Amino acid sequence: MAALARRSCLQFLLHLAQDNLDFRLPEIKSLLALLGKSFSPTLNFQEKAPFWCLDGLSEDDIKHVMARSVCAKSAFELWGHGKTHSELKTSLLNYPAENMSPFMQKDSTYRINVYTFNKTLEFSERIKRIDDMEYLPFEGTVNLKNPQHVFCLLEDYGTDPNNIPEHPDHVYFGRWIADGQRELIRSHSVKSRHFIGNTSMDAGLSFIMANHAKVKRNDVVFDPFVGTGSLLVACSQFGAYVCGTDIDYNIIHGRGRSSRKNQKWRGPDENIRANLRQYGTERLYLDIMVSDASKAVWRKAPLFDVIITDPPYGIRESTRRTGSHKDAYKPWDSAFAESHVPVSQAYHLSDIFKDLLNLSAHHLVLGGRLVYWLPIYRPDYSEEIVPLHPCLQLLSNCEQVLSSHTSRRLITMEKIKEPEEMDNQAHQLDSRFSPYEGHNAFREKYFSGVNKRCIKEDSQAEVNGQ
Repeated sequence: MAALARRSCLQFLLHLAQDNLDFRLPEIKSLLALLGKSFSPTLNFQEKAPFWCLDGLSEDDIKHVMARSVCAKSAFELWGHGKTHSELKTSLLNYPAENMSPFMQKDSTYRINVYTFNKTLEFSERIKRIDDMEYLPFEGTVNLKNPQHVFCLLEDYGTDPNNIPEHPDHVYFGRWIADGQRELIRSHSVKSRHFIGNTSMDAGLSFIMANHAKVKRNDVVFDPFVGTGSLLVACSQFGAYVCGTDIDYNIIHGRGRSSRKNQKWRGPDENIRANLRQYGTERLYLDIMVSDASKAVWRKAPLFDVIITDPPYGIRESTRRTGSHKDAYKPWDSAFAESHVPVSQAYHLSDIFKDLLNLSAHHLVLGGRLVYWLPIYRPDYSEEIVPLHPCLQLLSNCEQVLSSHTSRRLITMEKIKEPEEMDNQAHQLDSRFSPYEGHNAFREKYFSGVNKRCIKEDSQAEVNGQ
């Protein structure tokens, strides 16, 4: 009984992927929050490092996190670590024997892997590393193909590929517990997706957004700028019911010119529902509606557990809404309602984000999350640019660099209170929204010089699968 109690509070090692570095910590924190757990790293925690040591969790907690994470590669029960192999040996010999013994029985099988970060070892060197660990009391049989227990020696040689040290900066040894969900990035790649558009979200980023949003089974997820539904595909993978709106009739119905290379027109079954069918989650498809995000269409009530979106910036996709620049114009005749095409006008970025935050404040449930992208001109960026709302708490702000001058930031917010019923500007954003009024200047800078060419080439290569 004492041994079980000790095993309930172990130390664990996460091996993180070295891409999207800014997104990793919010993802792990969000997945732990789903379990009601907090993120408790050990001393000397470095956010950009490939290995994190965590305290205060159980093995089941780690397995639940790894069943969702696309930022973490693997997780281990940490048995020992040190700056040198000598320190590692001392650490392992001091590790409680009762924690090791269940995995070292005579009737068990095991394998030891050697992993090095930022350095490649010859096969003979790997074998020598394993032989040098003969001081560990393994009594079972080695089975390289299908062992009951897998152990791993991990060596960290830093993150500078141009300055690789002769000896590792740190070494770890532990029992493998689970791998992350990096495979989802490949299996849901836009390259093989049935229906795509010019701005279809990368699969890896879509799953990261879903994790930041704490999407879970039976949630109702809404995307007000749904496009080709990449975010809905990711959310449905985690068991959420999905719906969305978009002002573009052709995108919603899969009509018009195709975004695929060597394909002129979209096929008859290219739509968001077909994408969910492709991944076996069609039963979670609620509906998609042609609608103007600037116009209120929902009854006044908390309807959604999550609002997740990539608003148009007016760069690769136009920002339009229904309405007219004229002070007054003749209304259309109701006799022609079915064929009426509404007048449209520019939808300023400042208005897009104001409407998005107000929508979230009114229609998210308490504790529900809003996750969206905010385009940034880096030389002018400051935290004051990020729009706020009195009903929404800012949780994380992560940057994806697009070029030396441009980036976009993934903003995660959580609803902390209901909007006040009194209308004395209680539903309006605070003064920190004002820096975003200069949307036209932003676009000019975003398109300037080499940045324009780089963004266009990168985005087209992503869509064409190159």
